Amino acid sequence: MPAMAVFRHCIRRISPKVVSAFCFSNSGGSKLCMRYYTSGNARSQFAAPNQRTLKLILAAAGLGFGLAASSSIALASSENLKKNEPQTSTSEPVISPSPGDTVGPVVTKSGKVLNKIKIFIGYDPREDLAYEVCRYSILKHATMPVEIIPIKQPDLRKTGLYWRNRDKTESTEFSFTRFLTPFLAGFEGWALFIDCDFLYTADIRELTEFIDDKYAIMCVKHDYTPKNATKMDGVPQTVYPRKNWSSMVLYNCSHPKNRVLTPSVVNSQSGAFLHRFTWLDNDDIGSIPFVWNFLVGHNEVDDENRFPRAIHYTSGGPWFEAWKDCEFADLWLKERDEYIRTQKIQRVIQDELIRLMDNRIAERSGEIESKVVDLESKVKEVDALKKLLAFYLKEKVFAPSANSLKEPPVEA
Repeated sequence: MPAMAVFRHCIRRISPKVVSAFCFSNSGGSKLCMRYYTSGNARSQFAAPNQRTLKLILAAAGLGFGLAASSSIALASSENLKKNEPQTSTSEPVISPSPGDTVGPVVTKSGKVLNKIKIFIGYDPREDLAYEVCRYSILKHATMPVEIIPIKQPDLRKTGLYWRNRDKTESTEFSFTRFLTPFLAGFEGWALFIDCDFLYTADIRELTEFIDDKYAIMCVKHDYTPKNATKMDGVPQTVYPRKNWSSMVLYNCSHPKNRVLTPSVVNSQSGAFLHRFTWLDNDDIGSIPFVWNFLVGHNEVDDENRFPRAIHYTSGGPWFEAWKDCEFADLWLKERDEYIRTQKIQRVIQDELIRLMDNRIAERSGEIESKVVDLESKVKEVDALKKLLAFYLKEKVFAPSANSLKEPPVEA
């Protein structure tokens, strides 16, 4: 079979889909190739040898470039898929219970719109479960955007914001760090601080509706005298004015008087100065109904309207053996069990999503590898065609024809 016929035969065997794919990779050479492949009619066959040869050269070059480019792209895509494959996280899943039906900003008592409330929770590693249940109960009932930030003393020490020595009267790690709330909020907007031993039974939206911009802080003004002589872990109980007011405080962080609460002041001032809000006048402190800081063992439930919206296990909660039978222990234990179930469900969902993603990545990797193998075979086929073309050009076009050689004239 003549060399040109062999070349035409090989070209016709290339799949139209493969040729079309090459058009995407290299528009110039591939268009010529497509033109030759789809126009293999009599007009093309009887074209002038030089023109046909030029088309074949460009077609082969275009196919070779397109196949090589497509192959390299496919290989790179396969490597990227493997490189970007998500790793299974060993950390605990984040709990984000679905909010209620109404989600949106709040109109405060001052008539201003509050788009979100930052909630700082005092954290102590001994009460980690209490913190998680408190956080869960807030998110469970919230129908407005909330941002919950734990105040962790070791983190504050690492960043140089807290350096004071531990006082013998401190029963938790957040005894003094709580007063950094306005600073941590950037002295902007309103922020809520609460101890970690709270359990919310109502929507935080209802609390934020009490916000009044004329106050520097707002809190429940307890008249509280402890019944026990010691606090958690046997720390001596102290009695002072405004005791337990600082356990739940709405801070007007942008109020000028709260700007005194810098890290240097919080680290140097006495407990009396801070817990009694000595930097404020009486008129700077707004009042909130006691149901938002209901002290277990001190406050009483009179009727349904006075049922606690936020239960504060100030003397000790059921997460401690000594307080497992305290008032409202059943509500906290029920919330704890619900939180744990939610954790397990989210972990199962997370593991299932990761499994499905891994399977999909494996499938896609297999598909890409199959395409790469197919493209590599086509590249080899084009290499063979190029060699065949080079042979044809050498033997039939560029090599001098014996018939074209003429003997020099012989002089008589």
